[in-house]
Amino acid sequence: MDTDGTHDSQGTRATPVPRPAGPPPTPPPMPPSAPAPAGPFSGAFEAAPPPAPERAPHSGPTLVEWLRVPRVADAPGTWAYGHKPRPPEEPERTPVRQLISGALISLLAGLLLWSLLWNGYLGSFWLWPLYMFTPDSWRGTMASVVASYIYYALVIGGLLVLFGRLGRWPELARRVLDRVRGAAPKETAPPPPEPEDDLAEWPQLRAAGQGETAARLAAEARDGRMNDVDYARIRRAWHSVRADPSRLTAFAGAVRGQGAAACVHPSGARDLPVRAARHDLLARQVRLGTVHDGERNPYPRRGTGLALDPALLGTSLLAVGPPGAGKTHALVRPVVESLSLQALAGQAVVIAVCAAGTQLGPDSAYDVVVRLGDPESVYDLDLYGGTNDPDEAAAVLAEGLVGDLTDTDSRRATTALAQLLGPFRAAHGRLPAVPELRELLDGTPVALAALREALDAEGHHAMRRELDTRERQSGAPGDAGSALADRVALLDRPAFAGFFDTSGRTRPFSLRTLEHPLRVRIELPERGHAEASRMLARLVLAQFTANAAVRADRSLFACLVLDDATRTLTGQTLRGVQRLRSVNAGALLTLRTLDDVPEALHSALLGAVGCRMAFSGITTWDGKRFAEAWGTEWVETRDVTQRTVFADRPLTRAVHAFRKLVTGKAVTTDAVTVRQVERERWSASELAHSVPAGHAVLSLRTVGGDHAPPLLVDLRS
Repeated sequence: MDTDGTHDSQGTRATPVPRPAGPPPTPPPMPPSAPAPAGPFSGAFEAAPPPAPERAPHSGPTLVEWLRVPRVADAPGTWAYGHKPRPPEEPERTPVRQLISGALISLLAGLLLWSLLWNGYLGSFWLWPLYMFTPDSWRGTMASVVASYIYYALVIGGLLVLFGRLGRWPELARRVLDRVRGAAPKETAPPPPEPEDDLAEWPQLRAAGQGETAARLAAEARDGRMNDVDYARIRRAWHSVRADPSRLTAFAGAVRGQGAAACVHPSGARDLPVRAARHDLLARQVRLGTVHDGERNPYPRRGTGLALDPALLGTSLLAVGPPGAGKTHALVRPVVESLSLQALAGQAVVIAVCAAGTQLGPDSAYDVVVRLGDPESVYDLDLYGGTNDPDEAAAVLAEGLVGDLTDTDSRRATTALAQLLGPFRAAHGRLPAVPELRELLDGTPVALAALREALDAEGHHAMRRELDTRERQSGAPGDAGSALADRVALLDRPAFAGFFDTSGRTRPFSLRTLEHPLRVRIELPERGHAEASRMLARLVLAQFTANAAVRADRSLFACLVLDDATRTLTGQTLRGVQRLRSVNAGALLTLRTLDDVPEALHSALLGAVGCRMAFSGITTWDGKRFAEAWGTEWVETRDVTQRTVFADRPLTRAVHAFRKLVTGKAVTTDAVTVRQVERERWSASELAHSVPAGHAVLSLRTVGGDHAPPLLVDLRS
């Protein structure tokens, strides 16, 4: 499916937003090889509006209420929707028991002082102000009595204020009231913002002189005919209009004619069939969980929501955890879901690679579903990544086929493939299919003779020399042809018959389409063809890193999600992953253990990604690698030494003996030593044994360089 995406914006939502039309019936997606629409908005503006709603809206705030919620992100990964920053240091909180004892002592002290004053034990100096400010003629009159009682009330009030502050009575009362209520009182809703600051009124359009267009969109939002995806999509379209004013007429006409359905995604979908996570399309975030409220986390982050967005995924994320730790459920599916919503808003393209049967949402949530090895699959996979250049195809294919073999030089493998792909392309005008490539790599005389005759007939003498060179090198020491033939043979199986076709009879999906807002899922037959699945995943990763770097339009965030990256990472692909952050792209990689990657690549892997995530249950060997990657920090430690006190005087010795008789312990004194020491942020043992089930330790880094220390996150909240 080829379609132009609109340009730039940010968006999603945190809590469910009423949907104006439960997702419309999704038409069959266009094949990736279909021609792109003529203009940047032609595919969106000319589409018919979706049908009327067929189901009741979901519960939750309206779109207008959702837009008016403040969003504050004071650190990378903070769930910005309704976030309230916390102080950098934890305030000292006095225990309630200590508050009660202090309040009682201050009350008794106040009563004692008042008793002494009232009964004259301290003299009559405290009555001097009364005598000074009342005339002598009042003596014995009712006015004198009234003035005296007023003065006594003022003195008592002053004592209450003085001893109340000393005894911290207001804090005690607040603590008691909060405990009686069971929770803090609910805050009143903030007042509606001014029209020029109200996102629901589309102030950007009004400021640009598009008052009629803004009024139409504001009415759609107020009447419940617009959802968060619609808002993010139209907002991005408006940003593209600002970048290219020639699109203004088409944009305004589409909004006037279709309202919230303007600029719709070519699939016609305005939402996903189901959402399993909380999203905020305005900030382009997906909420993963809550930062654990414990001492292992910095105080400002405790109890706050943790979310991922393209600024973090752009540095790529590596997640390691044993089977059942929740990598797919708690991480992969929410991220794929968030990127799919952003794709519907014209902001992203997502490629999800997983084993057949993995729960990553229904098929209707995707534009392209490639089921390799399944005869019912509508789409095929382009083995060469959509390129017609033999040298480029050879480089990517060699990395996918033999990049994990330590005894095979990838450069020689690339040369061997280029010596066959070039002549075949020159002779037939296309690249070879899997059976044809296998015959050429095996050196089958009939296949080589036929190719040689075709080259001679067309007069491709240079390509003929390439083919002759391949024949001479075949079987020589160090030649990669045999290893390539063995790997290609894994794809030349009955289960893959009809796949990887290059003759045009199938609908191949090509990673050349990363410039369009696509939602793609590629399912691999790991159950019966594990080795072939690993090789195909490695091939998709190599194609993704190669194609993401050469995109002409990088306004879309491109993300590859590998649900299981076992044996897919090589030195070359890691270098490609490292370069993704500079081209508005990223990768999410999950592993059961770091041992699924060659040991020589462990340090390079942890250094290539900006975000690292260790799930509960990893081994100490994996924990050691994460601990080394996260480094150390300076902390303040307090060492308390107890020392027995020996008295010299008889009376003191008698008191100490009596105290020991009562308490059963000798009299000791404490010596406290405070010092700064350097220690690991998380040790290997803590990662292996101290992370509770359903939790993970996650460090974050943005494309701009901001970073967050490793945080213990509760993925179940």
